[in-house]
Amino acid sequence: MIGRRELLKLGAAAVAGLAVKLRASAAPAAADEKPKAALPARNLGRTGYSVGIFSLGGQAAVEKADNAAVAVPIIEKALDLGVNYIDTSARYGGDERWSERYVGQVMKRRRGEAFLASKTHDRTRDGSLKILEKSLALLQTDHLDLWQLHNLETMDQVDRIFAKGGAIEALAAAREQKLVRFLGVTGHADPDVLVEAIRRFPFDTVLLAVNAADRYRLPFTEKLLPLAVEKQMGIIGMKIPARGRLLASWKPPADGDRYGSKSPGTISMKEALRYVLTLPVSTVIVGCDSIPQLEENVAIAREFTPLSATQMAALEERAKPVHKQALFFRRWEA
Repeated sequence: MIGRRELLKLGAAAVAGLAVKLRASAAPAAADEKPKAALPARNLGRTGYSVGIFSLGGQAAVEKADNAAVAVPIIEKALDLGVNYIDTSARYGGDERWSERYVGQVMKRRRGEAFLASKTHDRTRDGSLKILEKSLALLQTDHLDLWQLHNLETMDQVDRIFAKGGAIEALAAAREQKLVRFLGVTGHADPDVLVEAIRRFPFDTVLLAVNAADRYRLPFTEKLLPLAVEKQMGIIGMKIPARGRLLASWKPPADGDRYGSKSPGTISMKEALRYVLTLPVSTVIVGCDSIPQLEENVAIAREFTPLSATQMAALEERAKPVHKQALFFRRWEA
């Protein structure tokens, strides 16, 4: 098993291999347009795709109801800034699936500029295929670049997915029919659940939750991340600032929130991003509430330099006092 020191060395190797050219998948600029500034890029595992190290998540403003006036410009601006991976889900935005709707408004004009990822939360073949049909319609495209099993939390869910008539049959069928190019799995509750899923099926990517507090509860960096590296998967990091709860700038509600978060965090967004990007991830997805927030995150990614092992450990220690709210998405019951 790859240890912590080796994991950081692999992260350093990924950093050393950063590409600074524009991705070949991006549409060329018209004669009267300025070329996009490049984001540093890494390989998305064995997919052959060169992905910018910062990617746009489909939550925050991008999943709020009746929020097109804010959400659509954020998506447009992300592409303008050179972001070339957009993540969404059939689950984001409730039954109306607002996130896919907003992303689709942009994709109908700019599909060639983004590696487009969505997810199914249904655990059956038929239910998942129905979800995919609607996703393609809302996203205004004839295919997804990546279709993922959304948020596996328990071993029972893994068993359901791999049983006869389970969702894995939908993923395989969709790829065979060229409705999707690559297949992935996602989760943030328990690393062992994702490890088991990856052992049962050769997924192309894994979307995993990791931040500077990771080591304090069911750490994803202990077994899951090394396994994904070993299998040469595309590795996408999420929950980098824990929806703000890890950040010193976060202002909790006076009585706390539904996760019991009562204190500001302890680190900056730059530190949160640098921590995860120092690990051997392909990219990170972050949902944004405004264009200035998006621009700040892209600027951090463009200026990224890796942290030393000592700096990583120091950030982990600083995160310790707020680790419960920073890992609100983990499984906490025994």
